[in-house]
Amino acid sequence: MALFVAAGRAVANRETFKDKPKKKTKDQTQDTPSSVLVGKHGRYQIKSGLLAGEYVARAFPKPPTNARGLIAEARGASEEAAIAALHDLIDARETRRIEERRTDARTGSAIPSAEEYAEAIGQVALSRPQRAMLLALSQADNNGLTDMQMADAAGYKSPASANRSFAAAGLLVANYLSAETASDGAQHDLEGASFLGFRGAQRNEEDSGNWVLHLELRDAVRFAQ
Repeated sequence: MALFVAAGRAVANRETFKDKPKKKTKDQTQDTPSSVLVGKHGRYQIKSGLLAGEYVARAFPKPPTNARGLIAEARGASEEAAIAALHDLIDARETRRIEERRTDARTGSAIPSAEEYAEAIGQVALSRPQRAMLLALSQADNNGLTDMQMADAAGYKSPASANRSFAAAGLLVANYLSAETASDGAQHDLEGASFLGFRGAQRNEEDSGNWVLHLELRDAVRFAQ
């Protein structure tokens, strides 16, 4: 599932072509090694084998997940060399992603790119209400949503239930990306929530401020639709 601005440029490019039919290549239906060795590296499943006379190693989303698609690929003089090259490629990709995360001025925490968010929300087990909240928040842009509006969007009876679910979604995404979560300083907001968004301006002392998704996550959610 393809679920993105520095990172937003990548989304824009993908959106330009996402409705165009993909061209089938000659070997598309036969581009799988006949004998496949299955392993893992980090959060990815690794499949390797001999393909058209070359040793190839490929990374895919690790089960259980409904997501599909090739994450990365490497080749080598032997199967072991191809696997080692793929591991290095994945590790370098992970290091680059971490270095490119921006720092949120509100919390001091690192915010993933839209590409990272997209991969995560495509693979973690978010519930239907959690996905409904993310979609509604992405459509609200910088205005965000009140706690009650979030609850209504997801079908929860109370804002407290919506906030717990929202924070739990943040923890799931952060855990998948091996990222640290931080509190935004509001005592009533649970850990994990600020990994997905932030509180907007308060209208009065009793108002907590609307929840607003981080721009990168907004782009990821929109691209997933």
